[in-house]
Amino acid sequence: MCKSVCSNISTSKQIVFLLLILLSASCSSESDLIKYVNPNIGTVHSRWFFYTPAALPFGMAKPAPTTNAHYGNKWGWEAVGYDDRHESIEGFANVHEFQLGGIVLMPTNGRLITTPGELENPDLGYRSGFQKESEIAQPGYYKVELADYGIKAELTSTKRLAIHQYTYPANQKANLIFDIGNQQGESGIVVNAEVKRIDGYTVEGWVETAPEYVKKYQKGATVSMYFVAKINKAIKEFGTFRGDTIYANKDQISGKGAGLYFSFTPTKQEIVEIQVALSYTSVENAYENLKAESKSFAKAKKDAQQIWNTELNKIQVKGESETDKTKFYTGLYHALLGRGLANDVNGAYPKNDGTVGQLPLNEDGTPQFNFYNTDAFWGAFWNLTQLWTLVWPEYYNDFVRTHLQIYKDTGWFCDGLANSRYVSGVGTNYVGLIIASAYNCGIRNYDTELAFEACLKNELGWEDRPLGSGKMDVKSFLEKGFVPHQEEWGEIPEASAFSASHVLEYSFSAHAVAQFAKQMNKTREYNQLMQLSGNWENIFDPSIGFIRPKTSDGEFVSKFDPLEPWRGFQEGNSWQYSFYVPHEPRRLVEKIGKESFNQRLDSIFLESRKNAFGGGKEIDAFAGVKTIYNHGNQPSLHIPWLYNFSGQPEKTQYWTRTICNEFYGSDPIHGYGYGQDEDQGQLGSWYVMASIGLFDVAGLTGENPHMQIGSPAFDEIKIKLNPDYYSGKDIEIKVNNNSPEKLLVKSVKLNAKKLNEMEVSFHDLVNGAKLEFEKKDTNELY
Repeated sequence: MCKSVCSNISTSKQIVFLLLILLSASCSSESDLIKYVNPNIGTVHSRWFFYTPAALPFGMAKPAPTTNAHYGNKWGWEAVGYDDRHESIEGFANVHEFQLGGIVLMPTNGRLITTPGELENPDLGYRSGFQKESEIAQPGYYKVELADYGIKAELTSTKRLAIHQYTYPANQKANLIFDIGNQQGESGIVVNAEVKRIDGYTVEGWVETAPEYVKKYQKGATVSMYFVAKINKAIKEFGTFRGDTIYANKDQISGKGAGLYFSFTPTKQEIVEIQVALSYTSVENAYENLKAESKSFAKAKKDAQQIWNTELNKIQVKGESETDKTKFYTGLYHALLGRGLANDVNGAYPKNDGTVGQLPLNEDGTPQFNFYNTDAFWGAFWNLTQLWTLVWPEYYNDFVRTHLQIYKDTGWFCDGLANSRYVSGVGTNYVGLIIASAYNCGIRNYDTELAFEACLKNELGWEDRPLGSGKMDVKSFLEKGFVPHQEEWGEIPEASAFSASHVLEYSFSAHAVAQFAKQMNKTREYNQLMQLSGNWENIFDPSIGFIRPKTSDGEFVSKFDPLEPWRGFQEGNSWQYSFYVPHEPRRLVEKIGKESFNQRLDSIFLESRKNAFGGGKEIDAFAGVKTIYNHGNQPSLHIPWLYNFSGQPEKTQYWTRTICNEFYGSDPIHGYGYGQDEDQGQLGSWYVMASIGLFDVAGLTGENPHMQIGSPAFDEIKIKLNPDYYSGKDIEIKVNNNSPEKLLVKSVKLNAKKLNEMEVSFHDLVNGAKLEFEKKDTNELY
């Protein structure tokens, strides 16, 4: 209808112009997909960086409400920030990133209170109760009514600006609090801070913190966050505070606990807008970011939601289940939310040594690439990077360049980044594997020789290796072919205690970089890495068919229980890790025996289904580490896809769809499991990949990467491809005889030709593939 109307207008030019404007929305190919995103899904156990609805994709500014941020984070990984069960809000923090947090604003009225108070006694602090029905959380926008004050709080953002809009009631003393010098979320303790009133419109400052993971992996290092805030009205009453102590008419304060306030009394309902420009390098660069990105709240909200809609529309799905669409687009939203921007508009970025670096610039003065913060990449190749490869290769390319910049600055890859400081958590360091995957998929807009040099060093280097670069036990892997088990954990367990899982992980990453070497015609390095990639067989115990740690004398450990967690296995056990051979799944099937392999997989999924495929209903990040399968954590995420390598692909189809239906929920408690650990979009990305029916056990690290085929959830799927990277316009997937109840696939055609194997070449996909599925009428398997 739209096409015929738009193409048959034959009136005057003015009428044509007006009609085209009126019809532009209906003629657009973009759908309103924001309505399917529910940021509150899974927030009962959300990490600090998880709940930031007002942020942009991969943005620096991530303003969001917090309910328990000032409680801190003892170990650096616990859930903190926003919990849907809480009934009061203590402020709106503008920095929510892995190991980074701070710059809090809070509007209040009445008597000035300068401490947040506790959840159990909200009236003792400035926190406010709120009604859930008043809360609106959408990509690019957040709104809530602060019930204690009658204040409406709204948030949105640009890339580097958090924009707040507070509507104060008339004839009550109004306060605007800047809480700068106190711990927030994963920030770690505050080392120092400063906040300064420049004039009635302007506040600037900074906070320096010591996050737990930075303290652990780069001793003595800290991180700093800078800001400048512009208010849309001059406010004459002001002061500073530290804790409960208030210093009226003081315009500057420094040190731990530093804060500043403004007060005024509106004679009528008044809207106050605050633009908070952020920087990880300096206050001066925060001003530069403000100058470049400043816009009104209304314009910023409109632009932010348009950006989100554009990004979400890069994968369009059609189907009858509205719940599946909500889970799908919420998962896609989370895949684009974490690992945020770290450089300023002028290309300044924080360096590992605490100084300020400069990215190379284009002729117009813009950075040639963006620099990003990041959690570790543990398991990201089973969800996030596969999704980025298909749909956001430009972001993936910048991510590679980020890590190459770190390598140039320090001589090593990092396991993770917090303002370029080394952080970790698992000690494995998969950066080389991630870069090899990008290269093998054709994402190569960087210095490929430097990239290979860095990847090779990441696999083989051990002398003078810094703790935050991970692989601290790689020397034993290289020289002995395994890592000796230690019963006693050292100060840094991931440097010594997880011998068996490290052997598996190092074998996988060596194989990935070997494929990179082969494509770069580096035969000697290829042969060396391929030999290392087989080291996993050295700790496979054929007498029981399980991976088993070895002691320094080469003997398997005694009193071995495959279900025992943590003994040689990071965040898991041998039941889970004995399937961790992503680069050689057919060899693993051969060693266990096809019949035994399938029987073991069957027992895993039939049994683990009774326990919600992991930790049951226990709200804890590690609830599933003692189980035979734990979908709530990375080491298990490829296991249901292994049936594709053992001759029973229909069981991959059945179990991946069943996990999507039962592990994943659509409410605050039952979101990603029941309060499991959704590390920056990984579990959400897995849902997206499983729902489109494409996944690669090897994380697209093969010389010629292939994706295994599962069971799509939707009738139609269209994936838009980036023409700067791929020759195809899009990937089209059509599913005949589909319904939410039909889990099994009868046949698959690629470009009208029937597939004999349940896999498809990645390069065929991005050349513009058309996949046609036919579903079975029955789900009978057992």
